[in-house]
Amino acid sequence: MRSFILGTDWWSDCDDAVSIRVLARAVKAGEVRLLGAVINACMEHSVASLRGFFLSEGIADLPIGIDLAATDFSGETLYQERLAKSLCPDVKNTDAEDPVRLYRRLLAEAEGKVEIVEIGFLQVVAALLKSGADDISEKSGLALVREKVSKFWVMAGKWDANGEKEHNFCLNARSRMGGAEFLALCPVPVTFLGYEVGYDVITGDRLQDENDVLCRLMADYGSKNGRASWDPMTVLMALEGDEGKAGYEVVRGVASLDVESGANYFREDENGLHCYVRKTMPNAFYEEKINARIL
Repeated sequence: MRSFILGTDWWSDCDDAVSIRVLARAVKAGEVRLLGAVINACMEHSVASLRGFFLSEGIADLPIGIDLAATDFSGETLYQERLAKSLCPDVKNTDAEDPVRLYRRLLAEAEGKVEIVEIGFLQVVAALLKSGADDISEKSGLALVREKVSKFWVMAGKWDANGEKEHNFCLNARSRMGGAEFLALCPVPVTFLGYEVGYDVITGDRLQDENDVLCRLMADYGSKNGRASWDPMTVLMALEGDEGKAGYEVVRGVASLDVESGANYFREDENGLHCYVRKTMPNAFYEEKINARIL
């Protein structure tokens, strides 16, 4: 069975929640194994609300890490506080693990290869790559990733032209530096799903049951009629495990990021470790697949 670790900017948007339901239901169905989750954008109720949402999806005792320093992102949300108070009122952010140590522990303990799905900011995985030997493993983070990670699936970038900017790469200095370091250091293949792929694929609009946690969450965000599907498309592609079968064509090469501006660039190279995807199917194809998983 394939094993995953999830990275998420569990922040103000609701597409993370849609994608986590897609992933959680695959876990419950026995399709994949989820080893842990790392939050890379910190708000007051981040850990409690994420743990509560996983509990509502039938997943308990999942290891969670959080970057407690990552408070410098914009946005507000209603759903985190409501989830936290209703489902995990006694859980605090400080109850979670240090995110780099969690990555190192999960990778060191993994018996086989692991895939990492990143639907948020990249500063934590960049810090993992730069980490040194410790009490968990005598290996560096770079060596652990090279040995234990088969692939990264990442929602980031805007790849329809060079010099474009996208939220997960360019929001602030933390995200820009993390993205640039990840691109420069990552020793294993990375597939990116960019802004241009998911902005016009709308999912979650069929959720009508007000007793459904995800339905209430999307309403709290103001997306009762659905939300763009960047994150759930990335997770669904990762679950498929094959870009072509998931409905995409691949452009392979080497990606880079300007630290000052956050603009991303791509140089095509058939031997490159990076690739981004383009849709080969109509939007309804992806919408149906995601909605089928979350209803």
